[in-house]
Amino acid sequence: MIKHFLSAAAVIFSLSACQSTSEIETETLIGQWHIESVLSQPTIDYSPAKLVFDEQGKLVGNTSCNPFMGQYTLKNDVLTLNPAASTRKACIEALMTQERNVMQTLPKVHGAKFNRSRLLLVNEEGETIMVLSRLTQ
Repeated sequence: MIKHFLSAAAVIFSLSACQSTSEIETETLIGQWHIESVLSQPTIDYSPAKLVFDEQGKLVGNTSCNPFMGQYTLKNDVLTLNPAASTRKACIEALMTQERNVMQTLPKVHGAKFNRSRLLLVNEEGETIMVLSRLTQ
């Protein structure tokens, strides 16, 4: 009886662990995402930052200060973000700091996971470096 209980408990715990995060596929990545935090720092509310992934591997976004564009690839669970071009408008210091953080963090993205309704972008060590939420269109 105890063996059955322990076996059932082990299955339940392992299943609940599986539900907390899931690997990502290109189809679920496509769309507009609000950047909620970068390197554990919340983004500025009054000037939302975002990323947009399209079907052809194009990446566009806004750091809250300047728009940017580039490419992304998702292959064998490795997500690579390559921002290539950005405008250079001057903004208030808080937005400029946020822009630097976003632009320096994007090339460090190595993968992505879903956790509830959030998209977690992780570095090569698996640490969360950006948190995003899907924007409705």
